[in-house]
Amino acid sequence: MNYPSGIKKDKTTITRRKIDYKNRGMNLENDINETNNYYIEKNIAFIYKKPTPIKLVKVDYKKGRIDEAYFEMPSTTDYNGIYNGKYIDFEAKETTNQKGFPITNIHKHQIQHIRNIYNSKGICFLIVRFTKYNETYLLLAKDFLEYIDNVGKSIIPREYFINKGFRIKDKYIKKVDYLEILNKMEDEK
Repeated sequence: MNYPSGIKKDKTTITRRKIDYKNRGMNLENDINETNNYYIEKNIAFIYKKPTPIKLVKVDYKKGRIDEAYFEMPSTTDYNGIYNGKYIDFEAKETTNQKGFPITNIHKHQIQHIRNIYNSKGICFLIVRFTKYNETYLLLAKDFLEYIDNVGKSIIPREYFINKGFRIKDKYIKKVDYLEILNKMEDEK
Protein backbone atom coordinates (compact mmCIF):
# COMPACT_ATOMS: atom_id res chain seq x y z
CA MET A 1 0.00 0.00 0.00
CA ASN A 2 1.27 3.47 -0.84
CA TYR A 3 0.50 6.21 1.64
CA PRO A 4 -0.34 9.76 0.41
CA SER A 5 2.83 11.22 1.90
CA GLY A 6 4.92 8.85 -0.17
CA ILE A 7 5.91 6.71 2.82
CA LYS A 8 6.06 3.12 1.82
CA LYS A 9 5.00 0.52 4.29
CA ASP A 10 7.58 -2.14 5.07
CA LYS A 11 6.76 -5.53 3.73
CA THR A 12 5.72 -7.74 6.57
CA THR A 13 6.97 -11.23 6.83
CA ILE A 14 4.76 -14.08 7.72
CA THR A 15 6.21 -16.14 10.50
CA ARG A 16 5.12 -19.63 11.31
CA ARG A 17 4.35 -20.31 14.91
CA LYS A 18 6.73 -22.88 16.26
CA ILE A 19 4.93 -25.52 18.24
CA ASP A 20 6.61 -26.25 21.54
CA TYR A 21 5.89 -29.78 22.75
CA LYS A 22 8.24 -29.83 25.73
CA ASN A 23 5.68 -28.58 28.29
CA ARG A 24 2.66 -30.27 26.82
CA GLY A 25 0.46 -31.54 29.63
CA MET A 26 2.05 -29.29 32.25
CA ASN A 27 -1.19 -27.43 33.01
CA LEU A 28 -2.93 -30.67 33.90
CA GLU A 29 0.09 -31.89 35.86
CA ASN A 30 0.27 -28.61 37.78
CA ASP A 31 -3.43 -28.89 38.63
CA ILE A 32 -3.00 -32.48 39.77
CA ASN A 33 0.09 -31.57 41.81
CA GLU A 34 -1.88 -28.82 43.59
CA THR A 35 -4.72 -31.24 44.25
CA ASN A 36 -2.31 -33.87 45.58
CA ASN A 37 -0.69 -31.27 47.85
CA TYR A 38 -4.15 -30.49 49.24
CA TYR A 39 -4.79 -34.21 49.85
CA ILE A 40 -1.44 -34.52 51.66
CA GLU A 41 -1.93 -31.35 53.76
CA LYS A 42 -5.39 -32.53 54.84
CA ASN A 43 -4.14 -36.09 55.50
CA ILE A 44 -6.60 -37.48 52.94
CA ALA A 45 -4.26 -39.36 50.59
CA PHE A 46 -0.57 -39.63 49.82
CA ILE A 47 -0.16 -39.59 46.06
CA TYR A 48 3.01 -38.33 44.42
CA LYS A 49 4.39 -37.49 41.01
CA LYS A 50 6.95 -40.13 40.08
CA PRO A 51 10.33 -38.76 39.06
CA THR A 52 11.73 -39.89 35.73
CA PRO A 53 14.78 -42.06 36.45
CA ILE A 54 17.89 -40.46 34.96
CA LYS A 55 21.55 -41.37 35.03
CA LEU A 56 23.90 -38.43 35.60
CA VAL A 57 27.04 -38.57 33.50
CA LYS A 58 28.61 -35.12 33.85
CA VAL A 59 27.89 -32.71 36.69
CA ASP A 60 29.51 -29.34 37.30
CA TYR A 61 29.08 -29.03 41.05
CA LYS A 62 30.71 -25.59 41.20
CA LYS A 63 28.14 -24.14 38.81
CA GLY A 64 25.34 -26.40 40.10
CA ARG A 65 24.66 -27.69 36.62
CA ILE A 66 24.04 -31.06 35.03
CA ASP A 67 26.00 -31.14 31.77
CA GLU A 68 25.11 -34.62 30.59
CA ALA A 69 22.45 -37.12 31.61
CA TYR A 70 20.26 -39.75 30.02
CA PHE A 71 17.14 -41.70 30.86
CA GLU A 72 18.17 -44.73 32.84
CA MET A 73 15.01 -46.74 32.19
CA PRO A 74 11.56 -46.09 30.78
CA SER A 75 9.21 -44.48 33.26
CA THR A 76 5.92 -46.12 34.13
CA THR A 77 2.96 -43.86 34.90
CA ASP A 78 2.95 -40.31 36.25
CA TYR A 79 1.53 -40.77 39.76
CA ASN A 80 1.21 -43.36 42.49
CA GLY A 81 0.40 -43.53 46.16
CA ILE A 82 -2.05 -44.72 48.76
CA TYR A 83 -5.63 -43.78 49.62
CA ASN A 84 -7.83 -45.52 52.19
CA GLY A 85 -5.39 -48.42 52.33
CA LYS A 86 -5.51 -48.94 48.56
CA TYR A 87 -2.74 -48.51 46.02
CA ILE A 88 -3.47 -45.88 43.34
CA ASP A 89 -1.55 -45.49 40.09
CA PHE A 90 -2.43 -43.27 37.14
CA GLU A 91 -1.24 -41.50 34.02
CA ALA A 92 -2.19 -37.89 33.21
CA LYS A 93 -2.34 -36.55 29.66
CA GLU A 94 -3.59 -33.50 27.81
CA THR A 95 -4.64 -33.50 24.19
CA THR A 96 -5.57 -30.79 21.72
CA ASN A 97 -7.08 -33.41 19.42
CA GLN A 98 -10.78 -32.61 19.04
CA LYS A 99 -11.82 -36.10 17.96
CA GLY A 100 -10.27 -38.06 20.80
CA PHE A 101 -7.22 -39.22 22.65
CA PRO A 102 -4.38 -40.68 20.52
CA ILE A 103 -3.28 -43.98 22.06
CA THR A 104 0.25 -43.26 20.84
CA ASN A 105 0.43 -40.70 23.69
CA ILE A 106 0.88 -43.67 26.01
CA HIS A 107 3.91 -45.89 25.41
CA LYS A 108 3.68 -49.68 25.22
CA HIS A 109 5.60 -50.16 28.46
CA GLN A 110 3.15 -47.79 30.18
CA ILE A 111 0.19 -49.79 28.86
CA GLN A 112 1.81 -52.95 30.22
CA HIS A 113 2.33 -51.22 33.58
CA ILE A 114 -1.35 -50.17 33.65
CA ARG A 115 -2.32 -53.77 32.84
CA ASN A 116 -0.06 -55.09 35.63
CA ILE A 117 -1.55 -52.72 38.22
CA TYR A 118 -5.10 -53.53 37.12
CA ASN A 119 -4.45 -57.29 37.21
CA SER A 120 -2.93 -56.89 40.70
CA LYS A 121 -6.18 -55.26 41.93
CA GLY A 122 -4.65 -51.80 42.31
CA ILE A 123 -6.75 -48.75 41.46
CA CYS A 124 -5.47 -47.62 38.09
CA PHE A 125 -6.79 -45.06 35.64
CA LEU A 126 -6.03 -42.31 33.15
CA ILE A 127 -6.83 -38.66 33.63
CA VAL A 128 -7.19 -37.03 30.22
CA ARG A 129 -7.86 -33.37 29.57
CA PHE A 130 -9.33 -32.32 26.23
CA THR A 131 -7.98 -28.77 26.09
CA LYS A 132 -10.20 -27.61 23.20
CA TYR A 133 -13.29 -28.39 25.27
CA ASN A 134 -11.79 -27.64 28.69
CA GLU A 135 -12.97 -31.07 29.84
CA THR A 136 -11.11 -33.50 32.07
CA TYR A 137 -12.05 -37.17 32.40
CA LEU A 138 -11.06 -40.11 34.56
CA LEU A 139 -11.06 -43.36 32.57
CA LEU A 140 -10.61 -46.55 34.56
CA ALA A 141 -7.89 -48.97 33.48
CA LYS A 142 -10.56 -51.60 32.85
CA ASP A 143 -12.26 -49.42 30.22
CA PHE A 144 -8.97 -48.22 28.74
CA LEU A 145 -7.68 -51.78 28.34
CA GLU A 146 -11.02 -52.98 27.00
CA TYR A 147 -10.85 -50.33 24.29
CA ILE A 148 -7.28 -50.99 23.18
CA ASP A 149 -7.71 -54.78 23.37
CA ASN A 150 -11.05 -54.99 21.53
CA VAL A 151 -11.41 -51.94 19.30
CA GLY A 152 -7.82 -51.49 18.20
CA LYS A 153 -8.19 -48.02 16.69
CA SER A 154 -5.41 -45.48 17.17
CA ILE A 155 -7.65 -42.88 18.81
CA ILE A 156 -10.05 -43.31 21.72
CA PRO A 157 -12.96 -41.06 20.72
CA ARG A 158 -13.94 -38.27 23.10
CA GLU A 159 -17.41 -39.84 23.11
CA TYR A 160 -15.91 -42.95 24.73
CA PHE A 161 -14.65 -40.79 27.59
CA ILE A 162 -18.07 -39.14 27.88
CA ASN A 163 -19.87 -42.51 27.95
CA LYS A 164 -17.41 -44.71 29.87
CA GLY A 165 -15.35 -42.17 31.80
CA PHE A 166 -16.13 -39.80 34.63
CA ARG A 167 -16.05 -36.04 34.13
CA ILE A 168 -13.89 -34.22 36.67
CA LYS A 169 -15.39 -30.79 37.24
CA ASP A 170 -13.02 -27.85 37.66
CA LYS A 171 -12.77 -26.66 41.25
CA TYR A 172 -10.95 -23.87 42.99
CA ILE A 173 -8.91 -25.59 45.71
CA LYS A 174 -8.95 -29.22 44.56
CA LYS A 175 -8.58 -28.44 40.86
CA VAL A 176 -8.68 -32.07 39.69
CA ASP A 177 -10.56 -33.81 42.50
CA TYR A 178 -10.30 -37.37 41.21
CA LEU A 179 -10.82 -38.83 44.71
CA GLU A 180 -14.38 -37.49 44.62
CA ILE A 181 -15.06 -39.87 41.72
CA LEU A 182 -13.34 -42.81 43.43
CA ASN A 183 -15.42 -42.16 46.56
CA LYS A 184 -18.67 -42.12 44.56
CA MET A 185 -17.68 -45.42 42.91
CA GLU A 186 -16.95 -46.93 46.33
CA ASP A 187 -20.32 -45.70 47.68
CA GLU A 188 -22.12 -47.38 44.77
CA LYS A 189 -20.67 -50.82 45.64
